[in-house]
Amino acid sequence: MRPGPTNSLTDVPGLQVGHATLRDSAAGSLTGSTVVLAPPDGAVGGVDVRGAAPGTRETDLLDPRRLVKRVNAILLSGGSAYGLAAADGVMNGLESVGVGYPLGSPGSVVPIVPAAVVFDLGRGGRFGARPDASTGMAALTAAAAPGGKGPVRCGSVGAGTGAVVGKFKGGVGSASAVLSTGAVVAALVVLNAAGSAVDPHSGELYGARFGLAGEFPALRPPTAAELTAAAEAGLLHGSVEGPLRATTLAVLGTDLTLSKAQCTMLASLGADGLARGVRPVHTMLDGDTTFALAVPTRPEPELDEMHELLTAGADCVTRAIVNAALAAESVTTSAGHWPSYLDTFPSASP
Repeated sequence: MRPGPTNSLTDVPGLQVGHATLRDSAAGSLTGSTVVLAPPDGAVGGVDVRGAAPGTRETDLLDPRRLVKRVNAILLSGGSAYGLAAADGVMNGLESVGVGYPLGSPGSVVPIVPAAVVFDLGRGGRFGARPDASTGMAALTAAAAPGGKGPVRCGSVGAGTGAVVGKFKGGVGSASAVLSTGAVVAALVVLNAAGSAVDPHSGELYGARFGLAGEFPALRPPTAAELTAAAEAGLLHGSVEGPLRATTLAVLGTDLTLSKAQCTMLASLGADGLARGVRPVHTMLDGDTTFALAVPTRPEPELDEMHELLTAGADCVTRAIVNAALAAESVTTSAGHWPSYLDTFPSASP
């Protein structure tokens, strides 16, 4: 198995990704929103919610028993429950171009935009600095632009701008895989967990062992001195800043034709992939939510291909977690300091 051309979610034909980043020390902001845009006729969707403290919108529509079969976009956002307001901007933008669930007369549509949020309130220094409808509109605009078809920008951007994983800086990560049949599965993750992505005994990233051949060739265990310094600084375990302070989000995509029930199964396996990259996971302090989208350009998979899809999808989530940790940048604000993995362990990568 090999990664797709960009090793990111946009390797799935028809899916586009855009970020809106709010990072301003004067304004006390460290947050943002990310939009995964489906083709104009939508994508079949599913969802799996594992965390005990989720912040979501329109996820009930993805239940296989519900009427709506396709979604037009997925919004991932900072700002905790306040950040769900960014979905209004995504809906307004899609409505303006006539994209949504049709209701008869021309232009009468309701865009279907399931959304989920991470907790990053106050990390930039001001509790009230959070995404709103204009942020969602900006992320949608970025996704719809030509750049939205290119490699997903990872690190401290979009919904991952204020993300933290354990005591380290988190962020956005992505990964893809090409199946033996040529079909594609890919994942985008916003890594913002109460648990840690780092093995406290070795300093290695839990998920790195799941990389495809040549994907993480430069990674190696940190030196003993760096590991000791990180332990003394209290960086090697999960962190609890206060109630409802975490949540990791993921979006999986594929070009296979799947039903809503099969998308839900893909989302469920994706949540299992999260469990291989973060420990502990799905805690009382997390609202972990995983979406899955199918852009049906290939036939419905037979049993063997479905099994391969689910397995590779879970691995993509784990690999995306590693890429998020590696792309993260150290951040210092009036609210605190969150070092990146590579700044803490420079010997891990030459």
